Amino acid sequence: MRFFTGDELGNLKILRPKLSGPDTSNLEQLNRPTEKPENAGVQVLSARTQRDPSVTLLAAGYSNGIAELLTIVEDDAITSLQQWTETRLKNGQRYVGIHCTEKNVLSCTSNGALRMTAIEQDSSDTAPTSLTASLPTRLCDWRLSENQNTFAYGGDEVDLSVWDTERAFQNRVEDLTSSTAAAKKRKRNDTLFPGEIWRAKNLPNDNLGLRQPIRITALCYLSASSGSNHHLLTGTQLGFVRRYDTRASRRPTSDWKIAKVGGVETLEQGFNLHEVFVSDSGSNLFALDLRNGRVSYSYKGLAGSVTSIAPSPTFMVSVARDRYCRIHSTFPAPEQPGQQQEHKGEVLEKIFTKSTPTVVVWDGDHSSTKPIASSQELEEGDGDSDEDVWDNMEEVDDDGEVQGSKTTKKQRND
Repeated sequence: MRFFTGDELGNLKILRPKLSGPDTSNLEQLNRPTEKPENAGVQVLSARTQRDPSVTLLAAGYSNGIAELLTIVEDDAITSLQQWTETRLKNGQRYVGIHCTEKNVLSCTSNGALRMTAIEQDSSDTAPTSLTASLPTRLCDWRLSENQNTFAYGGDEVDLSVWDTERAFQNRVEDLTSSTAAAKKRKRNDTLFPGEIWRAKNLPNDNLGLRQPIRITALCYLSASSGSNHHLLTGTQLGFVRRYDTRASRRPTSDWKIAKVGGVETLEQGFNLHEVFVSDSGSNLFALDLRNGRVSYSYKGLAGSVTSIAPSPTFMVSVARDRYCRIHSTFPAPEQPGQQQEHKGEVLEKIFTKSTPTVVVWDGDHSSTKPIASSQELEEGDGDSDEDVWDNMEEVDDDGEVQGSKTTKKQRND
């Protein structure tokens, strides 16, 4: 199991948790085949393990507009496949999202520059083939759905919006590249842009009749067992976490005040049922129960705000502004909403880094992890095994003669 981190100096590092035995986890810098971009910090990362588990794709976006695609094998040997520059990225703008799929790399910047770059198996000096599209500006976060059919974004006075991925690149909306034109069009009416399939509606005015500001700082899809992408979660600058169901309403179905200090920095869905992790602008990192919006537990000992979270089926890794990379334990929420949390997550290990880490991702290799079963599944499994043991036991009378098992007697009576 591997995690990849990026920092403000443009370094890429690999973390292999070693929580059993005397050895401690090491955060080692990847030996790049080419020089790293100068004066450019890593802003976004995305990792994907290929069908061959020994090969991992890693896509990175840097503050100078450069994006690159790397391949990493089991012995951590790294190869640069492709590199390109987002020419539409202006001063003061940044990458807000990147996602590596089997065939493409999708990236988005805060000024709405959306790009889909085709993955070429062989590295070459020619520029990679890519498609571009324009989205509204002032974005703070962008996410691609698990099935890659839709993507969502939100930002400063840009409410949550869901787009069809294929249609977004078919409809070239050049007149929306200007932030002024886009803002005026959105204020005039609620008509959807070409390729847009759903857009959230702002909350009603407050008790004083004042309009409530839209300040989305983070968002994520809530994956369901059915594979649907109708549930999303957003975090706001005012510290609220809001849940949306695109089939039910344009306004949030749940609205919880979670952050204790400032707004929501980042949020990610966990691998346990009804679990999501949220960090605020202080030094707080929470595990949230999605059934009622209550905090199941919070992690202690953090001295800086957590800027990125990478859950996995076994552990969770976070990076913070105090220059620490931390490995956390996680536990499922109670079986019934409102019950007391018996086991709480804690910081298992922390590793100091010389430069401030900015982002962390899990490599996505499920073959190297073992999912943690919920307490309900464990109890059900223990109960079934106990019954099987008693049913298969043989009965012995006072003379020492074997009478047969309970199961055999039961079948004989039937």
